[in-house]
Amino acid sequence: MRVAIIVFPGSNCDRDMMVAIEQLTSRRPALVWHKEASLDAADLVIIPGGFSFGDYLRCGALAGRSPIMNAVLDHAARGGAVMGICNGFQILTETGMVPGVLIRNAGLKFSCRNVGLRPCETLASPFTAGLDLGEDLTIPIAHNEGNYFADVDELDRIEGNGQVAFRYAASDAAGPVNPNGASRDIAGVLSNNGRVLGMMPHPERAMSNLHGGTDGAKFLLKSLEALVS
Repeated sequence: MRVAIIVFPGSNCDRDMMVAIEQLTSRRPALVWHKEASLDAADLVIIPGGFSFGDYLRCGALAGRSPIMNAVLDHAARGGAVMGICNGFQILTETGMVPGVLIRNAGLKFSCRNVGLRPCETLASPFTAGLDLGEDLTIPIAHNEGNYFADVDELDRIEGNGQVAFRYAASDAAGPVNPNGASRDIAGVLSNNGRVLGMMPHPERAMSNLHGGTDGAKFLLKSLEALVS
């Protein structure tokens, strides 16, 4: 399993994701600086969370125009798998790799807590293939602009195509089910070929009982297994 993690100035989850992937695969992923113009062959490219470029202008706007993103777009165009987490999700929407946009949380406050995450029935995708539709996950969020938005026609289209990967669901954690006002409780979406995933919750922060749960490890492991099966 060859995994590459893109690193931007301001990213703060690249190392967490590196440790998570190494824990699951016993192989350290490559860390690729945003100014690089090419990618080595990879089974999965991960765009991690954080505050790339300090969220200047708009979350993900500058990162989406970094030199490395041309290589990521080429990777995806060839059918390569890409996962964007939190700020990585914002970058994916900026580049058009997944539909919709992410705007300020409905309460205009940063939200940082565990949320329930319900897998949805989707088009064929390595990111959802191994998940039980009847088993919700508990995974942390940490964002200020996680409010997923698209117009009604676009929402109907992505739902009809099976591109909604996850919805927020009830959990034992305190706080509302939908933590940010996201349209139709959407927490993650897929590209139209199922090979690119954007999601707001942070699976790399739920890798051990010392983190309060292992559902992030479960999700990442299922995705990695599907990619090499």
